[in-house]
Amino acid sequence: MNREEAFEILKKYNKEEFHIRHALTVEGVMRYFARQEGENEEHWGNVGLLHDIDFELYPEEHCKKCIDLLKENNVDDKTIHSICSHGYGICSDVEPTEKMEKILFATDELTGLVWAAAKMRPSKSTQDMEVSSLKKKYKDKKFAAGCSRDIIQKGAEQLGWSLDELFEKTISAMRVDEDKINKYMGENY
Repeated sequence: MNREEAFEILKKYNKEEFHIRHALTVEGVMRYFARQEGENEEHWGNVGLLHDIDFELYPEEHCKKCIDLLKENNVDDKTIHSICSHGYGICSDVEPTEKMEKILFATDELTGLVWAAAKMRPSKSTQDMEVSSLKKKYKDKKFAAGCSRDIIQKGAEQLGWSLDELFEKTISAMRVDEDKINKYMGENY
């Protein structure tokens, strides 16, 4: 499956601006980490792009309904496993074991927190965001309350990274594609 095919699958089940932006953000983050790890950027990006494929239409069946949706679109079992693993302990019993899966698990919630924090900045951007300002938002449990701090912490631990390291790498990853995502969203939503 190439990137265009994955994006068409995503758009088949997701129409809301929020879900498309999140998928594009996680795709960019996963591509960034694939480059850092010397791995297959397209594969990692497609996993990021499709990770919440079932959430908009089937939020109560998240990480379960995706299996059927992805199989209907001829997505391979390894990719399906990786996608299901991002919900480990919440809506899935598929544990992230591969490095890619652990990065997806750790960064999925965190990208939401980073984006919410960026929107509060005068620049409305991650480009000038510092880890210290993200840490303040992270510690405020009322800020972006839907972003699980427990999952973010557990993700950092699975990777053997400190929270600061996870924050810094994720902010750096989000910076790379932010302008491209904003342009796409501005033209299409």
